[in-house]
Amino acid sequence: MTGASLRQRRPALPRLLVLLALISFLWPGGTRTGFPWSAAPAFAVDAPSEMLPDPAQEKRAEAIGARLRCLVCQNESIEDSSAGLARDLRHVVRIHVARGESDAQIMRWMTQRYGEFIRLSPRFSIATFLLWAMPALALIAGLGLAATMLRRARPAPPLDPQEQARLADILKEEGEHRS
Repeated sequence: MTGASLRQRRPALPRLLVLLALISFLWPGGTRTGFPWSAAPAFAVDAPSEMLPDPAQEKRAEAIGARLRCLVCQNESIEDSSAGLARDLRHVVRIHVARGESDAQIMRWMTQRYGEFIRLSPRFSIATFLLWAMPALALIAGLGLAATMLRRARPAPPLDPQEQARLADILKEEGEHRS
């Protein structure tokens, strides 16, 4: 191999390394979603032994957990959170499901124990009425304000004969200056 051919191949090596790094980054694998850059949700349970033996019960436990807020993360469900408290709450949900309790009973137990905040979506009640109604009230108020503004906007009164004559003179002078 001559020195000239070595110099020609050298610039290709960094490009090849960058290409290999890019491929290894984009290659699916290693996460639940299949892509390394996507945030994979936490597994519902840490070990397969913690899963409920009945797939229907496990699916139900996951659905209940998806409606419960992680008290550590606050914007994630306990199913998506990797916090220790979320893991403990997932375990508690599975215990209640295994006992045969209904979804409503489990949600009621969690709400009594941790408060309304445990729910990712708050229930509609008198206490949360404004929370639910505020967007609609703001829209109605905005439409009412716009309608009021449009009604109050009156067209300019017509020019009297003296103003019309003055305007005609001004326009005539403008036309003479442009010519």
